[in-house]
Amino acid sequence: MDKFLSIPFLVFLPMVVSIILISPLFTSNEVMIRRFVKGFCSFHFLYAVILLCFFDSANPYLSEIHFLGMDWIQALGIKFAFKLDSVSIILSVLTSFIFMLAAIASKFNIRKNQKFYYSMLLLLMSAILGIFSSNDMFLFFLFWELEMIPAYFLIGSKFLQNSTVEQETEAKNSAVKFILYTFFGSMFMLLGILLLHFYNFASSGVLSASFADISDISIPYGIQITIAVCLLIGFGVKLPIVPLHTWLPDAHTNAVTPVSMVLAGILLKTGGYGIYKFNYLTLPNSFKVIAPVLAVFAIINIIYIAFVTYAQTDIKRIVAYSSISNMGLVLLGLCAINKIGLSASIFHMVSHGLVSCGLFMIVGIVYLRFKERNINILQGIANKLPRLYGFAVLIVLASIGVPLFAPFISEILTIIGTLNSEFSVVLKYSAIFALPLLILSSCYMLKFLHRGFFGADMDGFDKVNDISIHEFIVLAAILAGLLIFGLYPNSIIGLLG
Repeated sequence: MDKFLSIPFLVFLPMVVSIILISPLFTSNEVMIRRFVKGFCSFHFLYAVILLCFFDSANPYLSEIHFLGMDWIQALGIKFAFKLDSVSIILSVLTSFIFMLAAIASKFNIRKNQKFYYSMLLLLMSAILGIFSSNDMFLFFLFWELEMIPAYFLIGSKFLQNSTVEQETEAKNSAVKFILYTFFGSMFMLLGILLLHFYNFASSGVLSASFADISDISIPYGIQITIAVCLLIGFGVKLPIVPLHTWLPDAHTNAVTPVSMVLAGILLKTGGYGIYKFNYLTLPNSFKVIAPVLAVFAIINIIYIAFVTYAQTDIKRIVAYSSISNMGLVLLGLCAINKIGLSASIFHMVSHGLVSCGLFMIVGIVYLRFKERNINILQGIANKLPRLYGFAVLIVLASIGVPLFAPFISEILTIIGTLNSEFSVVLKYSAIFALPLLILSSCYMLKFLHRGFFGADMDGFDKVNDISIHEFIVLAAILAGLLIFGLYPNSIIGLLG
C-alpha cells in the first residue's frame, strides 16, 4: 500500500489527463468527455481519501519526495520536492472533493468548448494541489504562477450556448483584472522569496530553498519585516484582504457556476495556506509583530465587507462578497498564533469551502431556471422549486453559523483562539469585534433567502423543473459534509494535532 501512495501521482495525474483530454486523439463526443472527467475526478477524490486515511508524516512515501532528481537547479539549491503535512493533506482532499463536485455540476452549465473547459479545469486542479504539496519555495511559486493560466481561461471564456457579446466582454475583462491583481501580488511575493533565500544563505551558509532549511533566527529584524510584508501582499490578493479584493466579485459574477465553486471553494484558500506556510511557520518572529495589524485587517474584512454584501442586489455578488468576509475569520484565526486559532483557521477553510460551493450551486440553479440574478425581481422560488428551497434553507443556516453545522465550530474556535492569544491585547479586542459577524452574516444571508424564495410567484415561469439528479448529488454531498464536520469536528481537528 505504501508504494501506491505517491504525492507526484496525486499532483500530476490531473495535468496528464488534461493534456490527453485536449489532444486531437481524444474523442470530441461531449457526453463521453463529461463522463470521463466525472469518473476521473471521482477516482482522484477516492485516491486522496485513501492518502488521508494512511497519512503518516513518518511515512517515507509521504514525507519529502524529490521528483526529477534530487536537485532541480543545483546552483541555487532549488529542489523539485514535495511534502505533505496535516494541513496540506486536509486541503488536498478538499481540493479533490470540490473539483469532483464542479465536474458533476458542469453538466448543465457547460454547453460549448467542453474539451477546452475540462482540460483547463483539470490543469487548475493540478496547479492547486502543487501549491499545497510543494516543499520548496520556488516550486511553490512555480505552481502559484501556473494556476493563473487555467484560471484566466476559465473566468474569461463563456461556456454557455446563448451567451451574449456583452457577457463575453465582461468575462474577459474580469479575467484580465484577475491576472493583473494576481501578477501584482506575485511580484511582491517573488521579491519576498528571493530576499528570504538570499538572507537565509548569507546568515546560515545553507544554500537551499527547502522550507525545512529556512530559518529567520539569523536574518536581520528589519529584513524579516520587509520579507513578511512582501509575502503578505502576494497572499493577500488571493485570500483576499481588503483593499486587494475587488477582482473577486467581478470574477465570480462573470464566471460559470462550476468555476465560481472552485474559485470560492478552494482557490481563495491558497492565499490562507500561503500565509500559514511562509509567515506563520517559516517567519514566526516577524509574524508575531505583524499579527496585531493583520487582525485589524481581518476585522475590516469581516465587518466592512458584510455591510457591502448587504447592499448588493445580484445574488451571485452577495455570495462572492460573503466569501471575502468569511476569509477574515481565516486570517483572524492565524493571527491568534496558538493551536486553537490555527485549528479554527484550517477548519473554517474547509467549512467555508463547502458552504460557498453550496451557495454558488444554488445561485447557478436559480439563474439556469429564471435567467435572472436580481434579488429585487426574484421571488416565489420556494413554490416553484421546493427541493432547491429545502437545500437553500439548510445551507444558508449553515453559512450563518447555526449549531450542528461545520461553520459554527470554526467561528467559535476562532473567537476562543483569539481571546486566548498571548501576544497582543489587540487580538483580544479583535475577538470581541468579530462577534458581530454572526449577526451581520445572518442579515445578508437571510435577505438572500427571504427575498428570493418567498413572495408571489413570478410570471412566465409556470413550467420550471426542480433540481435534477446531478444537482441533487452535489447539494446533498455538500450538506452531508457540513453535517459530518459539524457533528464530528475532531475528524479535522484531530489531524492537526
